[in-house]
Amino acid sequence: MKVGPGILNPFGTVHAGALIWLADVAATTLALGDTRLGPGGAGFPLAIDLHAVLLGNLREGEVIAEARFVRQGKRVSVVRTRVTSDDGRLLLELTSSHIPST
Repeated sequence: MKVGPGILNPFGTVHAGALIWLADVAATTLALGDTRLGPGGAGFPLAIDLHAVLLGNLREGEVIAEARFVRQGKRVSVVRTRVTSDDGRLLLELTSSHIPST
């Protein structure tokens, strides 16, 4: 995600919500995998818990999210997502739990 005016807070750094949003999108994409969604989006992986630790920030450049399974289950999956700057500095670590919607 490119850093730009639309995601900056009043202090000129990336808004925490933007970092969490990016991590959530990466985690949900991983949890979704190759699942075929049913009518009304049945099977879409709903986040039921998010735990975010904000460790840094930046004013320019790009942020990168990488999600990996901690546990991939049929009913509950747990994902850990790291958000880093384009120079590799850790900005956010998010752990999320997902269940398939019905």
